[in-house]
Amino acid sequence: MIEDKNKHRTELSDLGEFGLIDHLTKNFKINHKSTIKGVGDDAAVLDFKNNKIVVTTDLLLEGVHFDLSYMPLKHLGYKSVVVNLSDVCAMNATPTQITVSIAVSNRFPLEALEELYAGIETAASIYNIDVVGGDTTSSTTGLLISITAIGTIDGDNEVYRNGARPNDLLVVSGDLGGAYLGLQILEREKEVFKVNPNNQPDLEAYSYIIERQLKPEARKDIVKLLKELEVKPTSMIDISDGLSSEIIHICKQSEVGCDLYEEKLPLDPVVISTCEEFKIDSTTVALNGGEDYELLFTISQEDYPKIKANPSLTVLGFIKEKEAGIHLVTRAETKIPIKAQGWKNFNA
Repeated sequence: MIEDKNKHRTELSDLGEFGLIDHLTKNFKINHKSTIKGVGDDAAVLDFKNNKIVVTTDLLLEGVHFDLSYMPLKHLGYKSVVVNLSDVCAMNATPTQITVSIAVSNRFPLEALEELYAGIETAASIYNIDVVGGDTTSSTTGLLISITAIGTIDGDNEVYRNGARPNDLLVVSGDLGGAYLGLQILEREKEVFKVNPNNQPDLEAYSYIIERQLKPEARKDIVKLLKELEVKPTSMIDISDGLSSEIIHICKQSEVGCDLYEEKLPLDPVVISTCEEFKIDSTTVALNGGEDYELLFTISQEDYPKIKANPSLTVLGFIKEKEAGIHLVTRAETKIPIKAQGWKNFNA
């Protein structure tokens, strides 16, 4: 983390735990009627009447999930919220509240945490969610962020991973591979900076894929779109670990097979050109890159006319019987078994 030595630094010890919480959360507003009590008591109080709720949590650890040498703290705050909201959206639910917990070492002054919370506040505003609690503690190893997200389900519209059926269509939102390539650009420039700290990289040509890495978005808009189109997916998952891994999750839990067509993979032109620059196969990147936070889902073929003209959605293939296996159908019409080669948390 690069610090401006001329900037005022306020030690966290000057505020204490409760003073820090009060300071960092003073700007959060309550937007939902379901939030009866937010920050400031032993626990939040939420009232969802007769609605079903979904709850999910994610842990982000410095040195494992993010690198502060190129991840601005405001972007980190924003991203840490979004990755949780994406899981809520993957249940076909609407996010409503979050709690935020952090563990932080004494190398971070108050001003750094203000930047982090500015990103959290921006995400809360854009996605219309309430911040209703959390925790702070000290750390000896760096920064740790844990966010729990809560959402509501309209009626019986929840969607699980296990509902895909043979002959369903496999659909994805947006495009794939950008976040992974954005990370490769940032890692490359980090190594260049180590050699020559005076080097100022020109990253304008890569702005789209860098934003896909540093500032992803949860596809709450797709959940809304599907509702407007009167399409209820039969299964759904968000793409955090990579397309190949998520397809396998759906197929295993639904006990089905799948044919995914290589020629249908949605790739942004910047992704294609950057793959050429790095001499990486774009299909490999699209399958295994991860962190795109797009929604992958299956729908009945009867619903195809409702989505076919939408530029935000791409039909990738279709679901088959379990015995058919899980395959990539190449442009040469060769079938290759799909393996989960995306992010694996406990690999060395």
